[in-house]
Amino acid sequence: MANIAEWAQQPLAAFTAWAVRSPEFAKLCARYAGDVARLWTSALARERGRDPVALIVPAPGDRRFAAPEWRDNPFYDFIHQSYLLQARFMRDVVDAAEMDAPLRGQLRFLVRQATDALSPANFVATNPEVLRHALETNGESLRSGLRNMLADVERGRISTVDESAFEIGGNLAVTPGAVVYENELMQLLQYRPTTPHVHARPLLMVPPCINKFYILDLRAENSLVRYAVEAGHTVFMVSWRNPSTECVELAQWGWDDYIEDGVVRAIDTALAIARSDRLNALGFCVGGTLLATGLAVLAARGRRCAASLTLLATLLDYSDTGEIGCFVSEASVSARKAALASGGMLTGRELSGVFSALRDNDLIWPYVVNNYLKGGMPAAFDILYWNADSTNLPGPMYSWYLCNLYLHNRLRSPGALAVRGTPIDLSRLRIPAYIVGTREDHIVPWKTAFQSTQLIGDGKTVRFVLGASGHVVGIINPANANRRSFWASGREGVPAQPDVWLASATERQGSWWGDWSNWLRAHGGPLQRKPSRLGSTRFKPIELAPGRYVKSRIM
Repeated sequence: MANIAEWAQQPLAAFTAWAVRSPEFAKLCARYAGDVARLWTSALARERGRDPVALIVPAPGDRRFAAPEWRDNPFYDFIHQSYLLQARFMRDVVDAAEMDAPLRGQLRFLVRQATDALSPANFVATNPEVLRHALETNGESLRSGLRNMLADVERGRISTVDESAFEIGGNLAVTPGAVVYENELMQLLQYRPTTPHVHARPLLMVPPCINKFYILDLRAENSLVRYAVEAGHTVFMVSWRNPSTECVELAQWGWDDYIEDGVVRAIDTALAIARSDRLNALGFCVGGTLLATGLAVLAARGRRCAASLTLLATLLDYSDTGEIGCFVSEASVSARKAALASGGMLTGRELSGVFSALRDNDLIWPYVVNNYLKGGMPAAFDILYWNADSTNLPGPMYSWYLCNLYLHNRLRSPGALAVRGTPIDLSRLRIPAYIVGTREDHIVPWKTAFQSTQLIGDGKTVRFVLGASGHVVGIINPANANRRSFWASGREGVPAQPDVWLASATERQGSWWGDWSNWLRAHGGPLQRKPSRLGSTRFKPIELAPGRYVKSRIM
């Protein structure tokens, strides 16, 4: 709490300095007072038998006040409208404040956290659904909720999923394959082909090192790995090791290690096993950042290893990182580097807490209400199980990443960074690229993901696609489900501005997976007989997929 209070001091001080002298703040206060007065008038009129008038309604998608009691009961109707008016007032005040953009971002985050936490839906006495459920169960729901809360206190986190319903290698990450290479940093998986013939060039997938790889291989019906295998690709997958605070050596890993001993080693191994001079490469989130960096390093060394590059919700340009950027400043990065200087870790629990706070009305408060106030248990949902399966990050790697990418945005500048002495220049990646952003992404804003189209490729062989929904669900959108939609342009090349691209794009029903598969087919090389075995004489299978690295959990 001390760190949060210190972090909040500067934006709150800037806001106070503005508010005490601003006529605009006085106007907003007067408008809010008028709104409250009109709400009281409406409530009194309702008491006299007149039809109620809603001064404000929840935003689309806000499920907190969906129960009929919030509107039908005069008391709860007044409470929830009062809350919505106050929340709107706070948002308007932040938007009107004359502050530097970074401080405004921090203040907006603080205000949203406070207003979301104070929602009447989050308290027993002011939530009609909770009270009704308590009466129907003779108080058992409240007793169950207390037991759930105590169990979560012991666990150290809010339960968001029924973890007993899933098992890695049991009903998650079940696409058949084997580990064909491993080192201290990662395992490389090769999946067993299911088609008589496969493309000559393999497909290497690089997942984020801040999460487990099986987001790309959940269940059979929503596995991107299985989808690619069934399309005739020989698929390899990097499985990052979950470093432990108990091992000093692992805590010293840096960004260069993840590139050389992770990405570059995986590329070399996949090419050797497939006996190919080039491969198709796919990276998701930070995995895409690592992958693009690794390919740029190889290009600088005279090696053109990739026939194509697919980036899913990936940042190469960090000029606008959305709300998460409000956590990153010179002071915060310096403090973090000092704290991790002795080889510490960024724990998965801390990282998960930050991401949950960015979407607290989806990932925190609904579970507080369901688990603690109503005494319920979270449902079995594979994506939320993966989301709760956190990983640690070594301090040197995390500090380098924050300082050079989030804070100073050096990756986009040719030669500004180097990996073990090799300068990085993304413009060397003049290869066909398929880049996916998602419209509601709170981690990788889609317009920033779009900027990758200007950093790689030759402008004519880059395809940008915008998926519906958010960072994970927008990517894991299986083609056979025919859900959601995506936007794509039929024009050759990509313009410099994302809004110009969007104006030329059309919305298409269903998943972008089919569009990507058609695009990838052209870069897969000729078809050949599928291999009779996994691995090779040099790289023999070590164990069955999904391997043991992915099963290491932070409790």
